Amino acid sequence: MIGVRTMMSRRERLMATLQGQPVDRPAVNFYEVGGFDVDPSDPDEFNVYNSPDWQPLLKMAEEQTDLIRMRSPILKPSPENCRDEFFTVEQYVENGSRFTRTTLRISGREMTKLVRRSPDTDTDWTLEPLLKDIDDIKAYLELPEEVFSYEPDVSNLIEADREVGDRGIVMVDTPDPLCEVAQLFDMGEYTVFALTEQDLFHQLLEKHARHLYERTEKVARAFPGHLWRIFGPEYATEPYLPPKLFEQYVVKYTGEMVKIIQKYGGYARIHCHGRLRAVLPMIAAMGADGLDPIEPPPQGDVELIDVRREYGKDMVLFGNIEISDIETMEPP
Repeated sequence: MIGVRTMMSRRERLMATLQGQPVDRPAVNFYEVGGFDVDPSDPDEFNVYNSPDWQPLLKMAEEQTDLIRMRSPILKPSPENCRDEFFTVEQYVENGSRFTRTTLRISGREMTKLVRRSPDTDTDWTLEPLLKDIDDIKAYLELPEEVFSYEPDVSNLIEADREVGDRGIVMVDTPDPLCEVAQLFDMGEYTVFALTEQDLFHQLLEKHARHLYERTEKVARAFPGHLWRIFGPEYATEPYLPPKLFEQYVVKYTGEMVKIIQKYGGYARIHCHGRLRAVLPMIAAMGADGLDPIEPPPQGDVELIDVRREYGKDMVLFGNIEISDIETMEPP
């Protein structure tokens, strides 16, 4: 909604946008660029942002865009946390890549997860998932609740909010239960399991939901009135799962997180890639305040104008401009 002629600060513009109030111009945000917590001066070979060709874009984001800092609270193990009794983590460098191996030992079983990171991309690739069969899943479900017990510390969120000042806002970044569970599997195995073992899948979701709800409540109470990004719902969109399972695996669990965030004056933004057409009514029914990235065809299956027409009065719409376009167009 454009209707304010006096120049707003970047923070004022973003907050007015979230509240559905008039703004002096549409907010412009580069998402991860200016959003991620990066240090261009860090010489680590796995830090892509210290490359000279990143510096003009990072500078432009800082100086000219409406900044939305993406931050997660610091998680400190609670006194009763017993994760180290079950999990061990080792990291090593081999053939120029950095590998992280996580090992879980429980009920006489040993499960491993292996992740690789290359120095030229800001991406972690899972080479081996933690859970590989039904017996692994049943053993994982035996983990005591204390394994997931952490106390969130919002001091870094408060500091990021102070640092960005009038140049933007802070957005709390969090997975939903579906994201935490789906990432335990290979993608193909996940879709089969989520389709064929729905009762067991709900047990996994409930196990992760309990600690996520508690964490969300504590952070939303200590850092009220801020934007949040909830990621993970895309795991239940087509072609991975049918829309009826989006209702079971997302609306039922992620919807509770939306309510908690809004209870403390926060704004819940749903992050959902891919095909949205069939699940848009369910996202709206959850009461989401925002939606991203609304990918246009062929990545997605809806046009921005159609989403705006149906849901623009109730949700802030982020995205619809693809980074792939920037990557493939000529430099000018």
